[in-house]
Amino acid sequence: MTPAGRRLAGVPILAHLDLDAFFAAVEELEDPALRERPLVVGGDPHGRGVVSTANYAARKFGIHSAMSAAEALRRCPDAVFVRPRHALYRQYSRVVWDTVAEIVPRIERTGIDEGYLDLATAASDFTRARAVASAIQTAVRATTSLTCSLGVGTSKVVCKIGSDRRKPGGVTVVAPGTEAAFLAPLPVRLLPGVGPRSEARLRSAGVETIGALARLADPDLKAALPGSIGTLLRDRARGLDPRDLELGGEPVSVSAEDTFARDVSERAFLHDEVKRLAELVSERLRSSNLSGRTVTAKLRYGDFSIRTRSLTLPAAVDEADVIGTVACSLLDRGLRDRPGALRLVGVGVSGLSPYRQLTLDGS
Repeated sequence: MTPAGRRLAGVPILAHLDLDAFFAAVEELEDPALRERPLVVGGDPHGRGVVSTANYAARKFGIHSAMSAAEALRRCPDAVFVRPRHALYRQYSRVVWDTVAEIVPRIERTGIDEGYLDLATAASDFTRARAVASAIQTAVRATTSLTCSLGVGTSKVVCKIGSDRRKPGGVTVVAPGTEAAFLAPLPVRLLPGVGPRSEARLRSAGVETIGALARLADPDLKAALPGSIGTLLRDRARGLDPRDLELGGEPVSVSAEDTFARDVSERAFLHDEVKRLAELVSERLRSSNLSGRTVTAKLRYGDFSIRTRSLTLPAAVDEADVIGTVACSLLDRGLRDRPGALRLVGVGVSGLSPYRQLTLDGS
């Protein structure tokens, strides 16, 4: 059996998920004409703005995040520059992570477009983990038309580096026992925790690759990187990283959604569908002894663009009629902001509490 086909006792199966050029990808979904153009999301190229992200057409010109927008314009005068729309990106991000949570419930979100997953909840070995990672990619693409890359391994540091190896849309699996060999040829700057100053000190010591750092003897390590940071980084260079997932992120939501056979604009039909979904959400909340304060309506249009509208209530609820009424008003609000026929509607409740909110009659 290959190393990937087994899971050693007590060995984690983790993944790092990274949405590909996320801000730019959302802008391309909102305006498909941008897909064939070099696109830069960021500040004013005629001022002191910086690049937030760039699509892959722009990256061919050497444009990257944190570069000055003026330099990006110099490198590609034909690039299209758009200002970031963070509220819109959060809407897409919420849909992505709700989708991922349906497959893998243990998630540590480290940013709007990236996070760590505990694949052991869905995979018994590393062969199965690759299949789960591919299933996550398919689900994200189906619900949002966005692509993501994943690195799968036994530790956060390996997964983080792995997710960047086959962008866009790739999966990199580093089987148990192969971590050091996978990391060894890579530039030392790619190791999480190695910043510009640490890189300069290591280069002065003749350390150019992660493998060279892994092999560094104690005296040479202390000379290059005094203090505990040197030992930490050398351990990471060897693929050793005991950090577990930190699960203190956004509250888990309970949701339901449905895709129509044809795009629908009839408001009465949409309201009926939202109320039906609210009943499903209510049943799921009550079966889990949960209630929530924030109700969300999800709208996906015929061009696959997504809008969500949310309202936080004074008290947690689990009643279908309350959830349905709020969700219908949110749907109406979304359609006022952007009219159009819908391909899908969804209803969700978040801000969950492990109890049911009692009604006034005590039921």
